[in-house]
Amino acid sequence: MKINLTDNTRMAKYILGGTCSLLMIFSCVPSKPLAESKVQLPESFTELESDTVNSAQLEWRDYFSDPQLISLIDSALAKNQELNIMMRQINIANNEISERKGEYLPFVGVRAGAEVEKVGEFTRSGAVEKNLDIREGEEFPEPLTDYSVGLFATWELDIWKKLRNAKKAAVFEYLATVEGKNFMVTQLISEIAESYFELLALDNQLDLIDQNLEIQDNALRMVRLQKQAARTTELAVRRFEAEVLKNRSHRFEVKQRIIEVENEINLLVGRIPEPIQRNSSDLLQRQIDTSYAGVPSQLLQNRPDIKKAEYELAAAELSIKEARANFFPSLELNAGVGLQAFDTQFLNSTPESLIYSVVGDVVGPLINRRAIKAHYNNASERQVQAVFEYEKAVLQGYVEVVNQLSKQDNLKKSYDLKSKQVDALNETIDYSTRLFRSARAEYIEVLLAQREALDSKMELVETKKEQLIARVNLYKALGGGWN
Repeated sequence: MKINLTDNTRMAKYILGGTCSLLMIFSCVPSKPLAESKVQLPESFTELESDTVNSAQLEWRDYFSDPQLISLIDSALAKNQELNIMMRQINIANNEISERKGEYLPFVGVRAGAEVEKVGEFTRSGAVEKNLDIREGEEFPEPLTDYSVGLFATWELDIWKKLRNAKKAAVFEYLATVEGKNFMVTQLISEIAESYFELLALDNQLDLIDQNLEIQDNALRMVRLQKQAARTTELAVRRFEAEVLKNRSHRFEVKQRIIEVENEINLLVGRIPEPIQRNSSDLLQRQIDTSYAGVPSQLLQNRPDIKKAEYELAAAELSIKEARANFFPSLELNAGVGLQAFDTQFLNSTPESLIYSVVGDVVGPLINRRAIKAHYNNASERQVQAVFEYEKAVLQGYVEVVNQLSKQDNLKKSYDLKSKQVDALNETIDYSTRLFRSARAEYIEVLLAQREALDSKMELVETKKEQLIARVNLYKALGGGWN
C-alpha cells in the first residue's frame, strides 16, 4: 500500500531534520575554559609596616615642593609630543566604541535611481512588453525607463550577543588606553623629576670642582715656593700640576653633561633647548620627606599599568565570546519601502507605484569552519597571554615598591656615614697642608688628602641625588602622579 504524507507531516519532518542538523553543528562548537590569574599579593610590603596611608594618593603638586620643578611638569603635561600622541590614541579608541555600537543597531538609508533599458523583442521580457499594455490602448514605451525612490533598512539581530560583546570589548580597550595614558603621565613626571635632580647634583659637583681647584691652585703655589727654597723637588710640582689639569678637564665634562641633561628636560617639555631655571645651592640641605607605601592591594587601584592589563584581560575574555558566536547562525532582516514607475509623473500614483519588501535571512557556517575555529583558538590564546601580562604587571609593581623602600632606607644610612667621611677628610686637608709646610709630611699626603676630600664630596652629592630620585621612583612604583 502506498501512503502519501500530508503537508503537515512533511513540514514536521523538515523541521525535525533541520533541528537535528543544527544540533549536530552546535555540538561541534569548541569551548575552552577561561584562564584565571593565580597571583596573590602579601598583606604588607615589609613585616614592620602595614599602614594603609599611601603617598600615591597625593597629587604630584603636593608631593613635590620645588616650584621650578612643578613649572616644568606643568609645561610637559601640556606640550609633550608623546603624551599628545597618546591623547589622539584615546580618541581613536573612543571612536571604536561608536563604530562597534553602530554595528548592532539597524542601518537605514535612502536610495534613488533611474535607468533606461531596451530589451530584445524575442525574449521573455520583450514578448511581455509587446503583448501587454500598460492600460487599454497604451503600450510600454521603448526604450523603457525606470525611476525609483525609497528607504531601505538592514539589521542583523544580535541573538548570540556577538556584536554587543564586541562593543563591550571596545569599551575595555578604550579604558585600557586611558590607563596607558595615565601610566605615561606617571613616567613623564618621574623622568622630569629625575633629570631635574640630576641637574642640581651636576651644578653642585661643578661648584665642588671649582672650590677644589682653588685649593689646589693655592697648594701648587705653595709647592713651587717650597721647590724654590729647595725643600721639595720638581716631581712634587709636576704631580700637583697634573692634578690641577685633571680637575680642569673634568670640569668641562661636567659642563657638557649639564647641557645634555638640560636638553633632555627641554625635549620632555616639548620645546627647543633653553636654560633650565633652578636653585641648586640648597641641594645638600634638602630634607627627604617620608613616603608611605600603604598595603600591596592598593597597587591594583593606583598603578595604571596594572589597571591597563586588567582591562585588556577583560577585553580578551569578551573577544573569546565574540569569536565563539561566529560558529552559530546569524539572522539578518532586510526591508524596503518606496515608489517605482517608468515615468516620474506616475511616482505619486499610489498604490500603483508603491513597492515594499521584507526579507529575513538565516546564515550559518557549514564549510569554512576551519578559519572560524582558528580565529577562536587565537582569541583563546590571547586571553591566556593577557592573564600572564596581568600577573607580570602585578608582580613587577610589588617588586619595584619593595626595592625602592629598601633603597630609601639604605641610602639614608649611607648618606649619614658619607657626611661624617666628608667632615673627616676636610680636616685632613688642613692638617696635611700645615704638616707639609713644616716639613713634617710629604707632598703626596697633601695631594691624596685633597683628592680624597673631593671624591667624598662628589659621592655625597651623588648620594643626595640618589635619595631624591629614590623618592621619585617610589612615588612612581606606588602608582602616583596621574590622578
